[in-house]
Amino acid sequence: MRRVVITGGAGFVGSHLCRRFLRDGDEVVCVDNLLTGDLSNVDELLANERFLLIRTDVAEHLDVPGIVDAVLHFASPASPADYLRLPLETLSVGSSGTRNALELALRKDARFVLASTSEAYGDPEEHPQPETYWGNVNPVGPRSVYDEAKRFSETLTTAYRRYKKVDTGIARIFNTFGEYMRPDDGRAIPAFIGQALRGEPMTVSGDGSQTRSVCYVDDLVEGVVRLLDSGEPGPINLGNTDEMPILALAELIRELAGSDSEILFVDRPVDDPAVRRPDITLARTLLDWEPRTPVRTGLERTIRWFAGQLVETSPARPWAGPSRVGGTGPGGR
Repeated sequence: MRRVVITGGAGFVGSHLCRRFLRDGDEVVCVDNLLTGDLSNVDELLANERFLLIRTDVAEHLDVPGIVDAVLHFASPASPADYLRLPLETLSVGSSGTRNALELALRKDARFVLASTSEAYGDPEEHPQPETYWGNVNPVGPRSVYDEAKRFSETLTTAYRRYKKVDTGIARIFNTFGEYMRPDDGRAIPAFIGQALRGEPMTVSGDGSQTRSVCYVDDLVEGVVRLLDSGEPGPINLGNTDEMPILALAELIRELAGSDSEILFVDRPVDDPAVRRPDITLARTLLDWEPRTPVRTGLERTIRWFAGQLVETSPARPWAGPSRVGGTGPGGR
């Protein structure tokens, strides 16, 4: 049994990591200020004697008494809606928050894993994106508060490894989806699902030709755990190599939700990447990892969860289950 600290542990991916380590028999210290995390994501974990919730801002202070074997730094606003609303907080958690998490790992002689992002590549001119690609990032654009915060986090993590001998790993996480995403967090998949389930127009940015590669959260969590256990420094891309246009993603979600929502095209955000697909050769080679859940299967599970949330909060019509019209659609493995 080990003791794992997860910053941002009440967030989307963080709460899945809390559950995974508890299932594995570990002790979990969840650290979150609930700025974009949600207490309901970890409510049922509070009764577990191996789970501890510390509500604090890691950009201000981070101290955990007792033994710590691993520190996973996942604290940060992660959706455009959140980091554009909280630009200074995003920069703070990427800089001061990362340093405080690294200092905890240094004091405790713990393995440290940073949740970085595919946004480190910006609007890429190399496709797919290998870890050796340095990126095409606008340092003064509206998305820079997140992009550059994560790029600085990678630099700081590397400096602690190089000069203070902290055992660190960097995960560059590509688009991930699943249960416990906030319906209002502004990312494409929860937005599409909520709109489809409510029968509202599904808002697609631009003409929808920009592509994304989406990975189901259980697969992503497995990759993070394998990186933690490997001792590899990274950065290592974690994501799905099945790429599809945003319009096709919206149409698939509409089909699976059994919805008749119309597609509504809206202005595309500034610096929105035209393409996004990871080269996961390193993950396959060093971690023996690749996504296993077909996109369609992951979306069905996610839609079912979102439908349950809608039933709890409103008298909206219940989800009738996935429509099977139109073949299998984009899948996975």
